[in-house]
Amino acid sequence: MVTTTYEVQGMTCGHCVSAVRAEVGAIQGVSDVQVDLASGRVTVTSQGPLDTDTLRAAVDEAGYDLVGA
Repeated sequence: MVTTTYEVQGMTCGHCVSAVRAEVGAIQGVSDVQVDLASGRVTVTSQGPLDTDTLRAAVDEAGYDLVGA
């Protein structure tokens, strides 16, 4: 298992957290997604390293921006 933390910009409420958690959690191989609204950090646990483009697309689909990945 691999756990990686990313920064997501634009989240402001509980709905934001749910949207990001749902989209990132739907990526194949992801087993857990923790979202910290206050810091804008998303911690993802997966079976292996995630493809940055796939993660960026999931965060974008939720309506937010992946920063610096």
